[in-house]
Amino acid sequence: MVINTSGPELPIRTHDLPTSTFSHNGSLEKSYTIREEPLGTTKHLRIVGIGAGASGLNMVRTLRLNLTDYDFVIYEKNQDVGGTWFENRYPGCRCDIPSHNYQFAWKPKHDWSNFHASADEIGGYLRQVCDEEHMRDSIKTSHRVEFAQWDEEKARWDLMVQDLTTGEYINDYADFLLDGTGILNNWKWPDVEGLTAFDGDLIHTANWPKDFDAAGKVVAVIGNGSTGIQVVPELQKKVEKLYHLFRTPTWVLPPRIMAWKMMGQNKELLEILGEIGIDAQENFSEETIERFKSDPEFYGRFVKAVEKEVNNGFPMVLAGSPLQTFAQQKAEQYMKLMLRGNKELCEALIPDFPLGTRRLTPGQDYLQALTKENVEVRRGGIRRFVPEGIQLESGEVIKVDAIVCATGFNTSFCPRFPIVGRKGNLQNDFRDEVPKSYMSCAIANMPNYFVFLGPNAPIGHGSVFTLTEHIAKYITRIIKKCQTECIKTICPSQDAIDDYFEHISAFMPRTTWGAQGRSWFKNGQEDGPVTALHPGSRIHFFHMLENFRGEDWDYIYETPKKNRFYYLGNGFSTKEKGDTTWYLDNPDSKL
Repeated sequence: MVINTSGPELPIRTHDLPTSTFSHNGSLEKSYTIREEPLGTTKHLRIVGIGAGASGLNMVRTLRLNLTDYDFVIYEKNQDVGGTWFENRYPGCRCDIPSHNYQFAWKPKHDWSNFHASADEIGGYLRQVCDEEHMRDSIKTSHRVEFAQWDEEKARWDLMVQDLTTGEYINDYADFLLDGTGILNNWKWPDVEGLTAFDGDLIHTANWPKDFDAAGKVVAVIGNGSTGIQVVPELQKKVEKLYHLFRTPTWVLPPRIMAWKMMGQNKELLEILGEIGIDAQENFSEETIERFKSDPEFYGRFVKAVEKEVNNGFPMVLAGSPLQTFAQQKAEQYMKLMLRGNKELCEALIPDFPLGTRRLTPGQDYLQALTKENVEVRRGGIRRFVPEGIQLESGEVIKVDAIVCATGFNTSFCPRFPIVGRKGNLQNDFRDEVPKSYMSCAIANMPNYFVFLGPNAPIGHGSVFTLTEHIAKYITRIIKKCQTECIKTICPSQDAIDDYFEHISAFMPRTTWGAQGRSWFKNGQEDGPVTALHPGSRIHFFHMLENFRGEDWDYIYETPKKNRFYYLGNGFSTKEKGDTTWYLDNPDSKL
């Protein structure tokens, strides 16, 4: 006798007859029917992403690896992929995360030219990834989402999209809407009177004009966040005179390699850094780049050692911790050294708030530029813009040829277009109230909607590339659950979001992020809730996303009588089509 062990041919359908069930009073009912499909059968989905930066590109790959039976399109408003690394092109623009950790783990680049890659190099990397992974078929560039509204009856998002090339408006829909527009994307002008009164060149660093030449001009730079720290030394080299204006001082750190040597804690890192050829401008030597290409063991050791050190930075922002105290002392000594002990500059630039209250940025060239003869520092507020320049609150008018606004982005998490969920426009909710999310990925009353790096994401904890990988996997697991378990809509409960926010609010006073001091972590406020950072370390965030807490979510099932077990189907499984003894292969595998 021959026994067929390959399993039955799928999909399996039995007779399409109603199934009798017993009601609570013992009588027979015939309203519930068995789903005549095997367990694991998928339904077709249309998934729409917004934004083709690192989050969007990573989502393309994650869906391809884990889902079948779906369509996916990304709408990108810019002419090419890259997100912030397509838009930001100001002089000196680079990432302040080490290059070899500011990349996808699944797409390592061995020939980064500098320890901190430039915007051009990062943008080139993202375009290369898009091309080599054949992602462009999933992306519509020069298409901007203008409106999204949830249709409860159809359980989908209705979208209005504009083709920016033709001006045509397109209607589309999505079973799941994935928002990858990012937090540092919607740039903002300074909040000053007479913004249009200035007669010279008014420039925002996030919209840098290609034809602007600062040579020989008198230029004012407003803002001393990470962008201001990068652009000031580049302009200082070219201009006749540079005025640097800011309201709040900021902690400026030494270059990372110097800082790690100063701290001297990670011996493994220091050992491998001793094998790296790198010059004073942090450019890798040709020999080191060739070794990265030819010696995968050495390359992997280097990447992991740097990543480990980045991950270990969280204790530095724990208020009053030994590491925080030690690091702040070292930072103050370094700033005084770079400022050549200039009393006025030290008083203007060295904060009296704890290290970590604002984003920590390396800035050796910045501090040295401020000591040059053609630079003047003005700490304080601006009263208004006037035709010839800037009037300070003191009444002094600074006459300039150009004003460069390194004034950052709108970090309120308020969407740039209306997204209308079950209870109204998310723009109004985030404008009128503190923005809240579920684990930074989902929002109350916004079914089948997920966001990358939403409120209280670990945006200041390290490389966003690795973050997007974990978030994409988390979102994909949820979508797959809905696709295979007959779940029509899924949305985090309000109670879960309120509890999560209560935890965040109780935790943040433990950190220097919550200390008094103006910061985009607090949406530009001196005081207030920390809305831009995760309440824990980077590893804490990764760990948190490992498991899906189904009890925190509200479901609507697309099944007879809303029976949550309808997906169990006709008693067979889609796994019977492949190896039906897989469980014997690795019985001790971790849960």
